Amino acid sequence: MEKEVIYNTDLHFEHQQWWSELAFWEDELKSFNNRLSELVTRWTDKEVLAQLEHYQNEFILHDGIIDKLKEAIEIHETRIAGQSQTGQDALDTALVKKHLEFRNKMETQRRIYADLKKEFFRFLTKYM
Repeated sequence: MEKEVIYNTDLHFEHQQWWSELAFWEDELKSFNNRLSELVTRWTDKEVLAQLEHYQNEFILHDGIIDKLKEAIEIHETRIAGQSQTGQDALDTALVKKHLEFRNKMETQRRIYADLKKEFFRFLTKYM
């Protein structure tokens, strides 16, 4: 059986897709935080304010995760660039393994973020 060759350009393309997705999430989080600010001025109920604080903390947490994911992409891009300078177009197996692990992290984060958004939208429907 012939081994599949994974090219740097393929990984770079996926990195660009992830980067765009992370940038979109950052923009969404800004919008969500704006909604929280609006709600803080409307509500004095302690339970509602506690939920607002919960979402604020979740958004801060996700923003930090986005930063870490972007940093990991930059590191991997640097490695790809280093290999490209040496004339190698296909990554070694260790770097491909790291890429596949990162892909799994992105998929997991997608699910977590989507669940948070659903929960937040239900909250907004109730209290906006």
